[in-house]
Amino acid sequence: MVRVRFAPSPTGSLHIGGARTALFNWLFARHHGGTFVLRLEDTDLERSARAWEDQIMESLRWLGLEWDEGPDRGGPVGPYRQSERLEIYRAEVEKLLGKGAAYHCYCTPEELEARREEARRAGRAPRYDGRCRDLDPRQVEEFKAAGRRPVVRVRVPEGGATVVRDLIRGEVLFEHEVLDDFIIMKSNGLPTYNFACVVDDHHMRITHVIRAEEHLSNTPRQILLYQFLGYSPPLFAHVPMILAPDRSKLRKRHGATSVEEFRELGYLPEALVNYLALLGWYPGDEEEILSREEMVRRFSLEAVAKTPAVYDVGKLTWMNGQYLRRLPLEEVVERALPFFQAAGLLRAPAAPEEVGYLKAVLAPVRERVRTLGEAVEAARYFFRDDFQYEEQGVKKYFRDPGVADLLARGREALAGLDTFGAEEVERAYRDLMAQLGIPGKALIHPTRLALSGRTVGPGLFELMALLGKDRCLARLDRAVAWLRSGRSVSGSG
Repeated sequence: MVRVRFAPSPTGSLHIGGARTALFNWLFARHHGGTFVLRLEDTDLERSARAWEDQIMESLRWLGLEWDEGPDRGGPVGPYRQSERLEIYRAEVEKLLGKGAAYHCYCTPEELEARREEARRAGRAPRYDGRCRDLDPRQVEEFKAAGRRPVVRVRVPEGGATVVRDLIRGEVLFEHEVLDDFIIMKSNGLPTYNFACVVDDHHMRITHVIRAEEHLSNTPRQILLYQFLGYSPPLFAHVPMILAPDRSKLRKRHGATSVEEFRELGYLPEALVNYLALLGWYPGDEEEILSREEMVRRFSLEAVAKTPAVYDVGKLTWMNGQYLRRLPLEEVVERALPFFQAAGLLRAPAAPEEVGYLKAVLAPVRERVRTLGEAVEAARYFFRDDFQYEEQGVKKYFRDPGVADLLARGREALAGLDTFGAEEVERAYRDLMAQLGIPGKALIHPTRLALSGRTVGPGLFELMALLGKDRCLARLDRAVAWLRSGRSVSGSG
């Protein structure tokens, strides 16, 4: 039975690279009817924090990547935090020491750095020289008496090579001379990443290790540990890196890079999952909008590329807009409500009539926006009267000396309406245009600017009906007064 794991370090929020790794593991497990395990690698005591654990797990839940076993759910092979598994690691270290596959190293950090610098000056690779491999008992006692606390190193075979058979990259050969005797237990009694990872994957019966390409260089060391410990290794698959648009390493300067940031900006989890799935995985056709069920059905490691994937937030934003338009309106309202409340546009909790108004507003607005954050800005004038007029709109539509009188005539036409629906408003305006012998744009564009402060938005007559008669008349009065005060000469004010 397939068993895969996602094993983040709780030292920060969930980066999109980690989210993509989690997604690939989740898709692989669900495709094969297997188990998806969440393990927290929290042995970096200085940087790990429970707050980061909580945020990572919340981000995974928001994405819909629920795990079958983990620190909060338990399972048959726990604990699922490495900090709670220290006795297991120490017992396995003792096995390696007992069979001579590992040894204590008493070299101090200062001594190691001096030797590395010496090697660099001599043009050699700065690797550990193995001088503690065969210490005699007298030397060991001297080091102990001096208060030195040893690390434990693995005795890497001299000469030869280890072959990594990767499901995505094929066979990759690593010469042992570049590995050196790496540390598996630090002097504070905590395991290193490579060692704890191997022990956990074995004891948790992981069948496939699907992880980022950056871990490929760790894999030969881990394969050696599997051999020394007498374990059967899992199958490995290293997924391609995610690069920035300029093909450099993805960093904060390239925009939002964590799941939490995208959530706060108003992206939908369905869109983010869809986008991340296509970063390096090719489902076999040009289709870009895929349901979760379709991704599970079609996912395979054979279709994952070897080459880096390029992160394009513009493509994600486009995709998010597609999801906003395809979701049932009621769902869009439910997800948008917290954003409008956070912006102070609606109360919390919102009254039923407020939710109904939001639904009426979002029906046209969502056709023009790409995120829930954009929806708030695009709809702000539906809730607030204290907006400013766009500067370009003022220059284009408010500079004609007769526009104030024209808006006043429009206001008169609207004031006489008993019913203020989109059809009645349009009829009143069309009659006025015919009466004045002017083209529609001469009245429509200035009116839109007067009512919303914007030059683009939903259809004007739909907009007017949503705002209602009283608000439309008040805003036209405001614009007329503003124009007649001469403020349009100096700007949008």
